[in-house]
Amino acid sequence: LLNHYLTEMSKIASDHGATIDKYVGDAILMFFGDPETRGVKEDALACAQMALAMQKRISELAEVWRDMGIETPLRCRIGIHTDYCTVGNFGSEDRMDYTIIGGAVNLASRLEQEAPPGAILISYETFAQVKDSIDCEELGHVQVKGIAYPVATYRVIDLKANLAAARRAVRTELPHFRLELEPELMSPDERGDAATALRDALDRLCHKPG
Repeated sequence: LLNHYLTEMSKIASDHGATIDKYVGDAILMFFGDPETRGVKEDALACAQMALAMQKRISELAEVWRDMGIETPLRCRIGIHTDYCTVGNFGSEDRMDYTIIGGAVNLASRLEQEAPPGAILISYETFAQVKDSIDCEELGHVQVKGIAYPVATYRVIDLKANLAAARRAVRTELPHFRLELEPELMSPDERGDAATALRDALDRLCHKPG
């Protein structure tokens, strides 16, 4: 189960351009911006999108694991912070590791610890970079060792584009009747097929039984 989980999360990290630093038990330390960067804003956005993709994939895997008899699947907590860090090869003369160090790493770790199971918790520094594209909920402040001031935290909800599409969706459920349409996600052909099906259903609904 753990290897399956780490493999799936690593694939998503790679797809979004993250650098995997290390695996620590069931946790993964990863970062953006080195060895390649798209700029602070784009790196922060890619990281948040990666986190959302991970949570979505974990929800899908939970169904698979339940079918395997695992009643309480893993729930992932994610912490994200944006700041300057030191990245390079560190270690002894015999062994070196390419890794990231600094107070920002500790803060991201603390955010992960503070996040509720299944949630993504980010700092204000990250929120400032992603707020135009991602909907977030402001939470409380946390005190972190080595930082003199309380750190503002935000919970990532979803991409604003996804939420806008969901708000435009049509969902109605009545006894013997259920309708669910997501026009923003439909192709022109799908819209045409749906319109035909709705017209046929309306004709049958308005036709009085003989």
